[in-house]
Amino acid sequence: MLVKKAAAAKETSGPRETGSTRVYTELRHKILSMVLPPSAPLDEVGLGKRFQLSRSPIREALVRLASEGLVVTLQNRSTIVAPLDFRSVPEYLDALDLLQRATHRSAAICRSERDIEEIEATLRIYEKKVKLSFDDGDWLAIIEGNYDFHYRIAQAGRNQYFAGFYKRILEEGRRMLYFHNEFLFKSLGSTEARLNQDHREMVEAIRIQDADEAERLAYEHARQFKGDFLEYMERSITSKIRIAN
Repeated sequence: MLVKKAAAAKETSGPRETGSTRVYTELRHKILSMVLPPSAPLDEVGLGKRFQLSRSPIREALVRLASEGLVVTLQNRSTIVAPLDFRSVPEYLDALDLLQRATHRSAAICRSERDIEEIEATLRIYEKKVKLSFDDGDWLAIIEGNYDFHYRIAQAGRNQYFAGFYKRILEEGRRMLYFHNEFLFKSLGSTEARLNQDHREMVEAIRIQDADEAERLAYEHARQFKGDFLEYMERSITSKIRIAN
């Protein structure tokens, strides 16, 4: 009986977090929330002392972060948080607009019933994360929920190239979304209801396979983000952030 109870407890306790995963999770949160700013140095020895780990799990975590474009290794083999080059923002926003329209239009044409079920599931999770972000003021939850929602739509489009390029765009834009959300909610007074409504309308257009409407909504979504972000940049030139050379 004791053996069975011990086995059951082990099954319900879930997988144990490794040292590498712990480092990855904490650094990732701090990078996306801008606690660790662009170009900040990440010293393996210092991180090892801080987390009380050998350099091997530290390196594993940094490699994982590098695969997501969040850190880069320089020629001298030192590692830094990936810089943000705000001079390329207009190009980024143009690419986001084009790929968002293409992926969401394709999703409306090609989606299956299973796709709709999973998109709606990611929407429900997104709405919970919106509430969480509004409640505690940590925008990381909404950033992750937004990424999962839009990428799941892209997958429903059945075009691996569109989805792959769009995934890269979404990944590169996560830190921009941090600034966007700060400005959107604190300066422009946006609401949970408005954010949720935009995404619900997208899902409905995809569900009824109205490709023109899905593309229009995707365009409006990208256009609004572009306008808000550029207004943010005009109001506050980011003096605390080093512009990439």
